[in-house]
Amino acid sequence: MKFVDEARIEVAAGRGGQGAVSFRREKYIPKGGPDGGDGGRGGSVWLIGDSGLNTLADFRHARHFKARNGEPGAGRERSGKSAPDIEIRVPLGTVVSATETDERIDEVTEHEQRVLVARGGQGGRGNVNFKSAVNRAPRQSTPGTAGEERELFLELRVLADVGLLGFPNAGKSTLISAVSAARPKVADYPFTTLHPNLGVVSLEPGRSFVIADIPGIIEGAAEGVGLGIRFLKHLKRTRLLLHLVEIAPIDQADPVEQVRTLAAELASFDAELAERERWLVLTKTDQLGDGEAEALSADIVKRLGWDSRWFAISAVARKGLEPLIGAIMGHLEALPTRSEVVAEDEVDAELGANSKAED
Repeated sequence: MKFVDEARIEVAAGRGGQGAVSFRREKYIPKGGPDGGDGGRGGSVWLIGDSGLNTLADFRHARHFKARNGEPGAGRERSGKSAPDIEIRVPLGTVVSATETDERIDEVTEHEQRVLVARGGQGGRGNVNFKSAVNRAPRQSTPGTAGEERELFLELRVLADVGLLGFPNAGKSTLISAVSAARPKVADYPFTTLHPNLGVVSLEPGRSFVIADIPGIIEGAAEGVGLGIRFLKHLKRTRLLLHLVEIAPIDQADPVEQVRTLAAELASFDAELAERERWLVLTKTDQLGDGEAEALSADIVKRLGWDSRWFAISAVARKGLEPLIGAIMGHLEALPTRSEVVAEDEVDAELGANSKAED
């Protein structure tokens, strides 16, 4: 299935049913009172999180979703039947925004999470609701209210703990295939990765994390050159970035300049993302002798002035993978969980709203 990470859809909730105007007609009761029932509620439109989906490809053709209207009320105080809701299943990591206002409505991050995107109209009131001592035969009712209609922009941002960042052929796909069950395309030419790949790295039962590989970034990506800039948004949810670079590129490029160039592109795209924890991973050390690889690694780190953690690995020869994976797991376990971060953000938002109200 083709990977699609953006979609525009139109949703329309149903209108509420008309309230009824009716009077009792019974034998031996010549003046029956009002008995018009209320109209039914219109159907609403919901987005439902589905962990079994990983793309928005279903919305390439199905873009219009309209719920049914509620049924009108009837005599004998019978309420109209409410219309069923429409449920639209979306992959986890979907951010929902209103296109007209660019307002962010919500984001779907959990399986079976429900997000209301168009509320159904309320049913109208029947004339039984208007009877009184001075109005014993009301002939009034109310129509149902209209359901909400809006155009939505869906943007998929994959949910991963660790993101792989690097130039084409830096060894990202090889690394993710070596440490997880993911099997991305691996070849000796640029842009073999055309869409994000996810892999689950499991150390032991109860200790695992998700790693994401995105298409390689090249110079000028922030201005739209290449493929990777389109997918950089998928790194926004990650809690750790691994910056992969070949220790000795076959084209004689300088690894130090490659690291600096990519870091500049990252900062141009998103300053906040550029400040995220980022570890340096020097790849393809199997192409050098052990002593040469150690000396070259030390030289690269020194010239970069790298003050964060760094590793030298060979995914093909499976060298240096255990220390890298162990360090990642330990780092992630020391960080707050996603739910704790969300709860803290909600508290901060509430405190900010309260302070504004006091002012």
